[in-house]
Amino acid sequence: MTPKTSMAQMGKVAVLMGGRSAEREVSLMSGRGVLQALLAAGVDAHAFDPAERDLSELQKDGFQRCFIALHGRFGEDGTVQGALELMGIPYTGSGVMASSIAMDKVMTKRVWQAEGLPVPRQVLVQPAQIDTLSADELIQALGLPLIVKPAREGSSIGVSKVVRAEDVHAALRAAAACDHDILCEQCIVGDEVTCPVLGAGEEARALPVTRIVAPEGNYDYQNKYFTDDTQYLVPCGLPAQEEVAIQTLVSRAYQVLGCRGWGRIDVMIDGNTRQPYLLEINTSPGMTSHSLVPMSAAAEGMSYEALCCHLLASAQLDYPGAGA
Repeated sequence: MTPKTSMAQMGKVAVLMGGRSAEREVSLMSGRGVLQALLAAGVDAHAFDPAERDLSELQKDGFQRCFIALHGRFGEDGTVQGALELMGIPYTGSGVMASSIAMDKVMTKRVWQAEGLPVPRQVLVQPAQIDTLSADELIQALGLPLIVKPAREGSSIGVSKVVRAEDVHAALRAAAACDHDILCEQCIVGDEVTCPVLGAGEEARALPVTRIVAPEGNYDYQNKYFTDDTQYLVPCGLPAQEEVAIQTLVSRAYQVLGCRGWGRIDVMIDGNTRQPYLLEINTSPGMTSHSLVPMSAAAEGMSYEALCCHLLASAQLDYPGAGA
């Protein structure tokens, strides 16, 4: 049986893309790439945009699996996963609880801290506190520069790097426009890296680490997706023992959240101490031409098409047999 024949047995597959989050445009780019790869592999794959069609149509139209290429809210946060569980349609990536926790940077860090994993110092701020919050107290707790970000957004949307006390409140308001929880975080100065993980439980394995070198250290939305100025180094160029330590750390961080299928964890390495700090996890990572999981997989000899097929084959439910 050829691989193409095998993939044809996946049944009718919906590639969920677009959606209603602030990351809609990136999701459409990811979804189109995945759809093309699956079609090339012989999969009966179809585009499905939940912003344009009701999810119940997945069941009515006889879809048997879903490849989730949605990013952010209403796609990466457990909501779509819950709907697919109710319909009994297996899907790629993490289940309901892991997706929901991982989308929330505050809750993710609380779990990691409880497990003794290293994270930057942080302070949670609500929008109602912005006008009365003392910038000096925040700086005393976290130092300068500090990072301000929405608790539940991705792709660096609403994120600010604050280097002056007088800019603190403007950064808080920018984050508050995206979310009602604002995460203020110690800025770790050093090497920025990311590492994908494939699989589940004790079988989960980390792919090669990618080191990110962005213009002026600013790895923002524009530099992530729409310019070629950011360098992605695979091999990462770190000492071998550092790369292995990061792979071990991200595998553990992935496992304690109960993730499965795939994910990508962002890490900062302190330039002085070489201590790695966990920043966040993406449970539905990008699959665009600038995306990091395909880049890391390619460094291990796995093509984009092979990666898509591997992920589709891993599609499952939290509660098999319990759907409608």
